[in-house]
Amino acid sequence: MKPKTILILAVALALAGVLVAQAQESLFGTWKQNVAKSKESPGPASKSGTAKWEAYQGAVKLTVDNVTGTGETQHYEVIGKFDGKDNPSKGNPYGDTTAFSKIDARTYETVAKNGGKTTVTSRIVVAADGKTRTVTASRTDPDGKKIRFTYVYDKQ
Repeated sequence: MKPKTILILAVALALAGVLVAQAQESLFGTWKQNVAKSKESPGPASKSGTAKWEAYQGAVKLTVDNVTGTGETQHYEVIGKFDGKDNPSKGNPYGDTTAFSKIDARTYETVAKNGGKTTVTSRIVVAADGKTRTVTASRTDPDGKKIRFTYVYDKQ
């Protein structure tokens, strides 16, 4: 085999390995909130929610659509890596940046900030069977009051 052919094959295999590793991320997929199993204190809890996690141009893309307990619709998107660094959030009502971190194969953390100040910290755990995930989080409302919630999502 020619050296150029070997180089092309090596690069192709390396890229394929990266894509396979990303595709196997336990968090990836579309998740629909199970409202009956979700709680927010003080409430009211969200009426519906969908989160889509996907590989995107060597990074991760999160797209969220929610209907809050008061009926407000929300849509936001964030693109970043699982490196704990702040990434711009487009449309997120709770922050202008979001950082993603991976704790282990099934546990993740997101931290939303507004003007550099943490507003929402979320811990996401994907069940061993990969069919559900639970988000445990707290946020501070504009009046400084803590709101705690546990949302359960089913994989679609």
